[in-house]
Amino acid sequence: MTFDQSEFDLRCEWGIHGLRHLTPASDVVIIVDVLSFSTAVDIAVSRGAAVFPYAWEDDSARAFAEKNGALLAEKRSGRFSLAPGSLRQLPRGASLVLPSPNGSELSFAAAAKVTMTACLRNCEAVAREAARRGARISLIPAGERWKDRTMRFGLEDLIGAGAVLAHLPGTRSPEAETAIAAFERLRHDLPGALARCGSGRELIERGFPEDIEIAGEYAASTAVPLLMDGRYAGCV
Repeated sequence: MTFDQSEFDLRCEWGIHGLRHLTPASDVVIIVDVLSFSTAVDIAVSRGAAVFPYAWEDDSARAFAEKNGALLAEKRSGRFSLAPGSLRQLPRGASLVLPSPNGSELSFAAAAKVTMTACLRNCEAVAREAARRGARISLIPAGERWKDRTMRFGLEDLIGAGAVLAHLPGTRSPEAETAIAAFERLRHDLPGALARCGSGRELIERGFPEDIEIAGEYAASTAVPLLMDGRYAGCV
């Protein structure tokens, strides 16, 4: 098919349509939403917690959390939220429902045999585990949303996808090569790149500079969040 990049081992395509096109020819799918879903999941899984992705930020999320015996992440000012720093106090072994219009939506729609989520913090660890599980690996940068809900390409997710792809063996699609090039170009100052891009500036203006600092901690984590039975848990 024209858009499945199936002649290459390593692929990269954006958002929900990219997920649907690349999944059938993939052994492993890796969702990347650096600011902040994937980084939040990394922090939670590092504490032995399980994270239920949920695509809708409405009243149904509370019912979903109650059904699964889980805590519900709130808005960024809440005790536990998409702000990664808030999850450093998450009780060990807890379950958390994490609504998000980007990373969670993709995770909720994922149908690959092996689905992971990655960020700059755990890119090396996720790449190692992905390579162990298969040769055909697809990176799905989530992107952000404009006010009309259409997808906005996010530099932070392109860099994050490239950080994973740079540590994987195999033939690379041009799309994958582009993501790697973005990562390698900005690798010398990842926190600075995150702070200067549109998504990072928005978070800083909203009062969450710590999110940028945590997301920019390159290869600081060994957590590998694997999606199993509708929730992300650490790979054993």
